[in-house]
Amino acid sequence: MTLEKTNYVVDKENKTINVTREFNAPVSDVWNAWTTAAVLEKWWAPKPWKAETKTMDFREGGAWAYAMVGPNGEKHWAGFEFVRIDKDKTIEGRDFFTDAQGTKSKELPNMHWVTQFISTDKGTKLEIKLTFESVKDLETIVEMGFKEGFAMAHNNLDEVLAGK
Repeated sequence: MTLEKTNYVVDKENKTINVTREFNAPVSDVWNAWTTAAVLEKWWAPKPWKAETKTMDFREGGAWAYAMVGPNGEKHWAGFEFVRIDKDKTIEGRDFFTDAQGTKSKELPNMHWVTQFISTDKGTKLEIKLTFESVKDLETIVEMGFKEGFAMAHNNLDEVLAGK
């Protein structure tokens, strides 16, 4: 599996990263993989890391609290607040880093996500727009390895959708 399957466009002028990726599965399966904690845990983190859900309340106004757990048991906490949900079409919200108690980090950037699920002849196309408060925040996420890590997670999602 290659990183090239996931396409990234970094637009510093507009403080955005646009990500596109196609999956060989129907929208309902891809949607389920993005909205069900037990399935998210199977693919969200780049291997050998894994995602571990603390709480999941998938509804507008709800949130997902989770940790990225490293191979030596180290945990990096994060959260996602769901702002708008249009079933099988769009998930919009804020993604941020936290401590284990869920307190948002003031040092690490947060980002606004709009994820669109588009039915295609081959399956599902995801179009994701990440918007940052500043260019510095965008650059920090890029330097943290977002592109590589998210592409690896998408490869994991390919495997989950294929039933492997």
